[in-house]
Amino acid sequence: MRAPDWLTARPVAHRGLHDRARGIVENMPAAAQAAVDGNFAIECDIQLTADGEAMVHHDDALGRLTEGSGPLLGKTAAELKAVSFKDTPERMMSLGDLCALVGGRVPLVIELKSHFDGDRRLVRRMAEVLAAYSGPAAAMSFDPEQVLALRELMPRLPRGITAERTYEEADWPDASPEQRRGMLHLGHAFRTRPHFVAYWVEDLPAPAPWIARHIFGLPLLTWTVRTTEQRERATRYADQMIFEGFRPGT
Repeated sequence: MRAPDWLTARPVAHRGLHDRARGIVENMPAAAQAAVDGNFAIECDIQLTADGEAMVHHDDALGRLTEGSGPLLGKTAAELKAVSFKDTPERMMSLGDLCALVGGRVPLVIELKSHFDGDRRLVRRMAEVLAAYSGPAAAMSFDPEQVLALRELMPRLPRGITAERTYEEADWPDASPEQRRGMLHLGHAFRTRPHFVAYWVEDLPAPAPWIARHIFGLPLLTWTVRTTEQRERATRYADQMIFEGFRPGT
């Protein structure tokens, strides 16, 4: 299966087209709507709740961008849907809410967050939601086991690996040393069989994504592009950028 052309056709808005100065916070409904209005694909994150729902949020705990505190995994979907983003009236969305808002108008690139514990409930819930969704969607994760779960449970969904050159314990406390070693250099690729790669822009160029792109023909996205220098690097080494902090074309 080849990655679809729509995956790299347009720049991808990182956590939606957010702009804190205008009161639009990452991953909230207004950020998704702004991306739709700008005709940009939407990259978003999903986290698992205590009752098995997939909520659209990057952090695994409340507090940085939202009211409240505590891990998302310890709260129900109903509790999290009552959580508002700071200084806004908007509330946290489920993946189903996001699909209803977008309605297939732009692609979704969904990153599954992981605690590196082998739990597949988030993939299963995403599969249930996307089974009723006809719009373009792809999924990816840093965790090779989640990508393997995508391969086994949703083989027809375009899947990718989110990656970087190194994985330090301080940045990946949930992953064991063995798991961190297994993430290096896309060494799991013959097992996970990703359809695309999303690689950190500051680590480009690098051998593993070069091989994936030029030898195996996998599209290469790069994240998170914020500066002019990073945009030039993305143009040179990748097929498309996941961006934030500016509006491509302006």
